[in-house]
Amino acid sequence: MTDAAKSLYIAQPALSRAIRDLERELGMTLFARSGRGVVVTPEGRKVVDLAREALDAVEQITALATNPASAGAELRIATTPAYRPGLSRVLVPKYVEEHPAVRVVPVPCEGRDAVLHAIRAQRAELGIAEAPVPPDLVGQPLERHESVLIAAADWNLPNPVPVARLDGMKLILPSPGTPRRRELDRFFAQHRVAPAPAAEPDGRFGWVAAVRSGQAALLGHRGMSEQAMRAGLAVRPLDPPLRKTITIVHARRRLPTAALDFLAMVERGCAT
Repeated sequence: MTDAAKSLYIAQPALSRAIRDLERELGMTLFARSGRGVVVTPEGRKVVDLAREALDAVEQITALATNPASAGAELRIATTPAYRPGLSRVLVPKYVEEHPAVRVVPVPCEGRDAVLHAIRAQRAELGIAEAPVPPDLVGQPLERHESVLIAAADWNLPNPVPVARLDGMKLILPSPGTPRRRELDRFFAQHRVAPAPAAEPDGRFGWVAAVRSGQAALLGHRGMSEQAMRAGLAVRPLDPPLRKTITIVHARRRLPTAALDFLAMVERGCAT
């Protein structure tokens, strides 16, 4: 219940009261206590199924207003700063070329969880996020991203860099507990290396100065290579590589035509 309240950005007591009010109004028990948590009752599952059908109907009505054939059609796509350049430089121009009547609106999100929340909260029709995709959402593969090691040029690193070289290396790493940090920690554990974590620099591009000064290196996605090389930094792939699948995510409901057209474009491979 606490996690559900966090995902809805409300206090847990307020969510509990709302559920009790709904149970009184319906005259049935939707949740039952089980140990230290709660579980959905059979009646509750029926209510959830019916509620989803109602939301799908609302989406179908909304789709009539967001048809690309009508003026002012809009497609909202949730994305993080890491994937916004690829969205604005590659995906959107191709899509707008095919569907000039649609206005594509990026929905800025700070991380993968925020992208998924934007989809669930219907603040965006589509989102760009790393796999795996939660079971309540649908994911369509977009591309595979490879992480690269970005370091000062005078570090004289081999090309590619054996993962064993990361052991003891000072690396700028995301905060513990974040999805990206967990991904990196799994990779380090798999290859039995233990880099020396360096503090994240302030500001979105503070890593450039930190790496250029030789304070630490950075494991970033290949999309950062151009900026790194312009700053005079060395960019090296890892051996073995660290890759992840990027997906287009959407809810399990009827999508507006604009979103379906976008997914069809990606499916055809037009985005690459």
